[in-house]
Amino acid sequence: MNAGLQSAPTLGAATRSAAERARGLQALLDAHGPEMDRRRELTPEVVDALVQADMLRLLLPKSLGGQEIDLLDYARACETLAWADASTAWFVNQSNVSSATSAAAMPPETAAAVFGDPRDGLAWGAKHSKSRAVRVEGGYRLSGTWSFASGGRHTRWLGAHSAVQNQNGSPHQRYGRPDDRSFVFLRADAKITDDWYVLGLRGTGSDTYTVEDLFVPDERAPARDALEERRERGPLYTLQSTLLYATGFCSVTLGVARRLFEAYVELARGKQSRASINAMAVNNAIQREIGQLEAKLSAARAFLHEAAREAYDAASAGTLDVDGRLRLRLATTHGMNEATDVAIAAYRAAGTTAILDSAPFERRFRDAMSASQHLQAMPPHIEMVGRHIIGTDNVLQNI
Repeated sequence: MNAGLQSAPTLGAATRSAAERARGLQALLDAHGPEMDRRRELTPEVVDALVQADMLRLLLPKSLGGQEIDLLDYARACETLAWADASTAWFVNQSNVSSATSAAAMPPETAAAVFGDPRDGLAWGAKHSKSRAVRVEGGYRLSGTWSFASGGRHTRWLGAHSAVQNQNGSPHQRYGRPDDRSFVFLRADAKITDDWYVLGLRGTGSDTYTVEDLFVPDERAPARDALEERRERGPLYTLQSTLLYATGFCSVTLGVARRLFEAYVELARGKQSRASINAMAVNNAIQREIGQLEAKLSAARAFLHEAAREAYDAASAGTLDVDGRLRLRLATTHGMNEATDVAIAAYRAAGTTAILDSAPFERRFRDAMSASQHLQAMPPHIEMVGRHIIGTDNVLQNI
């Protein structure tokens, strides 16, 4: 809750990279991980530490006091946090991308008022077809219920995506196409339903929330991915929200998989499996598997970082094209699935040790499996890239 957010960023937050600051938080996240899983939200100590390290403004425009770091440093930061606790990293990615892409399409004075404080993040759920946003003078009347507001218990602001309609019920048009917007409002203006009872990523506290006929002014209703409304021209905002989310969430899965893999390696150094006559360390099959898993995870990470760097550099130069976007789309989806495979293999290899609360496998395995179900990991993304490579009929989505 916001009660824990009392400290401004420390001086070191301005001089160290995001990944270095994330590494400095790992011991705290490790210590609080089980409690955050039990509480189904981050502890106040963890949220306060994120604020002190300025981890909620990594992508926010510099013009608003944010850091606007490059995409590769951002990927490394998300991965480093996830190595210690996946829920924390998930929240950091969700809030950073949501805040930054919204702010980049808002009037500067509004964005500064909403996101200028290092304690203010943004959480929201996915768009659906059952909401209603009616165009009225000066803004919109918003009604609907949304789910999966990751980190929403720790942010002052919530948001919601909706198509816009005129007062007569007809679709509202803007720029010659249906008007879709993201509406940003105070958490206090929404009804929160505590329904986050799930397999993993429990610490994200991704509750459901409802608003009914809530007035949202024009200046807090950005079309965050509409080029016509983008006020910030940096490469992050050229990449836009979907690929930023994908890069961060892929990095989360890589961090969790790395932690599970390291736990497997540590176990193999000292455990005798009852299913084998050989100790794990001298078992050829285990030796081979560990080598293969290291290659699998490292290759996925290298592909992500290569594609992220290429896309960011192209966006900086004004040359980012469909090929570059699809390459990053492929790297993120592929990386999430490869990380899932590594997490499963490490969990299975640990035998009965893996099911113990006292061992480092069980909670992280649940987190890995929950992350694997996200839209960003779905195989149709890879099929879309395949169609593009072949040159067959294609509909480009989520790039």
